Amino acid sequence: MQKHRFLAFDLGAESGRCVLGTLEPSKLRIRELRRFPNKMIQRDGHFHWDLDRLFREIKTGIRCAAEKQRSIDGIGIDTWGVDFGLVDRGGFLLEPPYAYRDPRTRGVLPKFFRRITPKRLYRLTGIQIMEINTLFQLYALKLSRSPALARADNLLFMPDLFNYLLTGVRSAEYTIATTSQLVDARTKDWCRGVFEALGVPVKLMAGIIPSGTAIGPLKRQTAEELSAPLIPVIATAGHDTAAAVAAVPAQGNDWAFISSGTWSLMGVESMRPFINDRSLKYNFSNEGGAAGTFRCLKNITGLWLVQQCFATGSGKIKISYPALNALAAEAEPFRSFLDPDDPEFHNPPDMWRAFRKYFRATKQKIPGAPGAIARSIYESLALKYRWVLEQLNDLLAGPIRKIHIVGGGSRNPLLCQFTANATGLPVIAGPAEASAIGNIMIQALARNRIGSLAEARAIIRGSFPLKLYEPIDLDIWSKAYERFRKLTQ
Repeated sequence: MQKHRFLAFDLGAESGRCVLGTLEPSKLRIRELRRFPNKMIQRDGHFHWDLDRLFREIKTGIRCAAEKQRSIDGIGIDTWGVDFGLVDRGGFLLEPPYAYRDPRTRGVLPKFFRRITPKRLYRLTGIQIMEINTLFQLYALKLSRSPALARADNLLFMPDLFNYLLTGVRSAEYTIATTSQLVDARTKDWCRGVFEALGVPVKLMAGIIPSGTAIGPLKRQTAEELSAPLIPVIATAGHDTAAAVAAVPAQGNDWAFISSGTWSLMGVESMRPFINDRSLKYNFSNEGGAAGTFRCLKNITGLWLVQQCFATGSGKIKISYPALNALAAEAEPFRSFLDPDDPEFHNPPDMWRAFRKYFRATKQKIPGAPGAIARSIYESLALKYRWVLEQLNDLLAGPIRKIHIVGGGSRNPLLCQFTANATGLPVIAGPAEASAIGNIMIQALARNRIGSLAEARAIIRGSFPLKLYEPIDLDIWSKAYERFRKLTQ
């Protein structure tokens, strides 16, 4: 039986994974070789990513895989969106990449919108207007007269930056490029009108390449350092959400997805972008997807709220997710709600204090115990999903009949059940490692080991366990939704 092996690096805003995928006829098996934390670092009052440490982890993963398996068909890297590094003409990184939660973009939007209107910007790019977008990060650098920007020869998004370090080739993979709000949604190329408003030359950007493009082999020096062969490096779907959506084990076209992790990305897959007055009103993104698709979606703050309280960052209470969920299941239902996207929760020094401030301002009971605050977060996320679902149904020609939850949140039975209850739709949960799986499958497409995205999804359905959650208590949740809507309007 012929087997093909692919190495996937899936880097999220909380942790990174090195996953080896073995593809057999009609079956995919994955093995996690390494898992490592990823945290923002602070320098001179700014938040950055520790690129050197992350690249060391990538090289360690390649060495580990090469020791276990000499025959590897490809390496692919996916990461979170919008962030980037600036490289000079000699190929050197000019400064550590800023993290999207860095405060330097605060107040930038109204200044930029003196140069181009929000409506025109959206009509050109089709991307949800958020201050974390690459566009506004770049404008913040320009306003501050950044020496790094002045010296930069290329801007490389995070997965493209790692690909460059491995191969020496500079490129911009399509799915990650579209998160920037610098790409024309219709031409799928850099939008010159946006660059004119920005006042930055478009030559700063590398050429856009499709998902599933073989960039080149590992640099010989890197391969020798890692005792690895000259493995092909493939520009998989570089945006982790694009990779995750490629792994949604769906059939038909009546489904929505929620890629659930630090962020919740909720939307639908389409062959065309939705750019009209309603999508502008609802502030939906049209990001690039695998195999020429678009992901019409909304970014929702996700499990970041839980991570910051209980697991990482400024979390003062360390507790496992299963233990926390058990406490949340026993907590009083519908006690207090929050808007996950309230600016108070973007990157506060103390998330507990931010919650207390929010609940006092909205005249609600302040949940004190860990289970109570976790339940409030999960219920509020589920109700926010219902709000986004209503907007999606208004945008689409046909109704959505089921929801697929993939990513780490698919392991959370309480959140999955709450989502089914709030939306009134069946929820299919899994696979949890969707970004790594999608990463692998796009590599397999690039190497002609499978023939289509539909074939990839059929293999995924037959390879990984899925769990179905049917909605219950619909009347109770509908009443809760009315309270939530009044609170968050």
